[in-house]
Order: sequence, then C-alpha cells, then structure tokens
Amino acid sequence: MFILSKKEEWFGNIRADILSGIVVALALIPEAIAFSIIAGVDPKVGLYASFCIAVVIAFVGGRAGMISAATGSMALLMITLVKEHGLEYLLAATILTGVLQIMAGYLKLGRLMSFVSRTVVIGFVNALAILIFMAQLPELTHVTWHVYALTAAGLGIIYLFPYVPVVGKLIPSPLVTIVVLTLVVVVLGIDVRTVGDMGSMPDTLPIFLWPQVPLTFETLAIIFPYAAALAAVGLLESFMTATIIDDMTDTDSDKNREAKGQGIANIASGCLGGMAGCAMIGQSVINIKSGGRGRLSTLVAGVVLLIMVVFMSDLIKQIPMAALVAVMIMVSISTFNWASIKGLTTLPLSTNIVMLATTGIVVFTHNLALGVLTGVLLASLFFANKISHFMYCQKSYEETSSTRRYKFVGQIFFNSADRFSDEFDYKEEVKNVIIDVSQAHFWDITAVYALDKAVIKLRNMGKEVEIIGQNEATQTIIDRFGIHDKPEEIQKVMGGH
Repeated sequence: MFILSKKEEWFGNIRADILSGIVVALALIPEAIAFSIIAGVDPKVGLYASFCIAVVIAFVGGRAGMISAATGSMALLMITLVKEHGLEYLLAATILTGVLQIMAGYLKLGRLMSFVSRTVVIGFVNALAILIFMAQLPELTHVTWHVYALTAAGLGIIYLFPYVPVVGKLIPSPLVTIVVLTLVVVVLGIDVRTVGDMGSMPDTLPIFLWPQVPLTFETLAIIFPYAAALAAVGLLESFMTATIIDDMTDTDSDKNREAKGQGIANIASGCLGGMAGCAMIGQSVINIKSGGRGRLSTLVAGVVLLIMVVFMSDLIKQIPMAALVAVMIMVSISTFNWASIKGLTTLPLSTNIVMLATTGIVVFTHNLALGVLTGVLLASLFFANKISHFMYCQKSYEETSSTRRYKFVGQIFFNSADRFSDEFDYKEEVKNVIIDVSQAHFWDITAVYALDKAVIKLRNMGKEVEIIGQNEATQTIIDRFGIHDKPEEIQKVMGGH
C-alpha cells in the first residue's frame, strides 16, 4: 500500500479521470432520481445532492477516486421524516448529519474499522453486489424483447470493447455502451424506457437555502434520531467502500478525514436543497473500472452531472435505461467476490458463517449497518471462543513441602474464566497452593473474579495460596478489581460490614 501525493491525486491520471467521471455522471442520474422517489421528495433534491456531495468530497474526502452522492441506504432512512414533517425538516436533518459526521472524524471513529474483519467486508461486498443486481430487475420485468436485446448488446460492448486495438484502452467501455445504445434507440425509434421516464429534471442551478424550521429543542428532538441514523449508516458505508477501493487500487485512505469530508459535504448539500448522502460502492467501482483513480474523476462526475441535468436534459432524457442496466450489471459482477464461493469448501465454518450472515442480513433487510454489526458480533464471538481454547494449565506437586503448583498458559477472560476455575482441586489435601500466571494474561474483571473465587475458596479450605508471575497489565487489573487480598472487601461480599 502507498499514499498518493497531492499532485498525483489530482493530475496523475487526467484523461482517464475525465472520461471515467463522465461515465459516473451518466450512471448517477437515474439513481439520484430513483433515490429521491424512495425518500418521497422531488427528483431535483437527489440530483442537487449528488452534484454537491461529489464536488465537495473531491476536495475534502479521505479517499481519491471514490464517488459519494445520494444513496439508497440513506434514502430509506428519510421516508418517515419526509412523510411526517416535510422537506424542510429533511434539509435540517441533513445539516445535522454533517455536523455529527465531522464530530465523528475529530473523535477518530475511523479506527473502529479495525474491528471489521476481512470476512465481514467480503460479506458486505457480496450483499451490495446482489442488491445492485436486484435493483435492475424492475427494468427487466414486463418489458419488450428490445430491452433484453439492448441490455445484452450493452454487456457485449462493455466486455468486448476493451479488446479493440488502440481505442479499446483509451475510452471506457461503459461510456461507449451508453453512447452507442442511445444512438441505436434514437435512430431506430425503439420504444423503450428512458432516463426521461424516471422523473423531471431540474432546469435551474441550485441556490443557497437555509431550512425553514424553528430553531428549538422540539425541532432538535424531531431531527436528531434521523440525523444520528443517517450519520452512522453514511459513515459505515463510506468506510467500507473506502476499504474496498483501497484493495482495488493498492492505496491507503484516511478514514477520519473521510468522516470529516462526508460531514462537510452533507452540510453543503443541506444548504443547497439536497438530501444526505455517502460513498457509493457501485459508482465507485464504475469509476475504478473505467480508469478513474484521482480526485479529478470525482470532481468531473459532480460537475458534469449538474451540467447535463440542467443544460443538456433533452439529450440525457433519451438515454435508454437498458444501457444503464447493462453498466450496473457489470458493476454487480465486478463487485461480487467470486473467490468467496470457492471458500465455502476450503475456509473454516466460522468464517463462512460470518460471511453468509453478513450477506444475508444486508440483502433481506436492506440495512447495511445491521448486517455489518451482526457480522462483527459473530466474528468477535468466534474469535473469543477460539482464543479461549488456547488456555491450559500445567499441574505439578512438591511432596516435601506439600505444595500444589498450577501454571496457567494463555488468555484468561470472560470466555475462559470458568475453565480457569475448574482447573483447581479444592478438596485436595495439600498445605500450599502456588498459582503461576507468568505465561498467562488476565483481560477483564470476569477473569479477576474467577481468580478471587478460586483463591478465597482455597483459603477457606485451609490452604496457603500464593500468586506469582503477574505481568504489569495483569497486576494492574488484579490490584484494581481483585478482592482476595482485601479482607474488608471480602466481608462486604460475604454480607458482613
């Protein structure tokens, strides 16, 4: 992994960044309109948001080449707010979402990504690939054969055009697909669903709009739960997408800077009449697959999007949805981790359970946060269970001094504490007991409680107990929370005063 310089981030890949940005802009239009419809707002709210977020994040984001805009996962969280309180409250919630995300960046919550295992990321990626494909199905049901033919032709161009000598490597095949299929539909007059059928396009540039809501605690009580959910889901999806693009491009990203950048972008979006958004894995993959690598590609995507929907709407409306469906199917195929299918027969069962659980929950609930949190929880439980098995005890007996020595090796925490306690023979006729923890580590108060329980019980049976070999961390946690050498604390536990 390496980090790009500022000059490389902006001007290290100019031609490919511009072309890939145009492709992304074309793919953003129908999705922004669709997400606006999901949220229950005018299409221009999603389009303005996509323009604004993409442009702002190009400058302040923590990951070059990643595309951020209005997304479906965020739109789903807005439905009730828009329905019950209207657009103005949505704009206020969007601004508050940005503020919360900036706070998250300064609190360095990006480091929480270290708790997300590779298996969870793969499950998340596979789920998004499936959702991207499923989102195209409405465009492929109850349609004429022309749609299937155009979609098949689009996929053919996408996968075969790169093999054309010279130009195949210069022009992104998704862009060629969109242009060619649009020309075919227009010239032959084929009656198929187009971008224009998705909804009306804005005919003016966005202007500064401060939400017209009362600045009261009552307003805060209304918008805060939505803003908190939007901020959490937005950051989670952005961090996950950044991790995926890191792997695809073999570069690093700054997650905490990304959190701040997403916050600034959402504040700007709310002030320009747009909805909250975050990183988009589909469009980000389109950008990378089309050759985009730098911040210029993200900037071009936002600027070209606005130019096209405001000044070139008559042309954009004629793009057949089949062309964009073909592009998104390519994204779905490229996004899915096909090696994970082979891994079902070679990887440990616990690994496959985590991956499948993450994928299944995201697909069936459309809740990215719930799926990832479930995966992280399962991965943590499996890890704790695996680590606990490495704890064992070596026992020895010195007959001359009537001393039983228990030497513990491994990690002692909540999942291994009971096994620690069970190693002792409390009824054995010995005078002295030595508990050697020089090769063990106590992690939590459950482990300390297990030690207290064993020591107190052994002493009550008339044995002299000595604990030796504590490392500094173990000694600290035992001194702070242990009670076996504190008579007054033992009295309290036993019911005395």
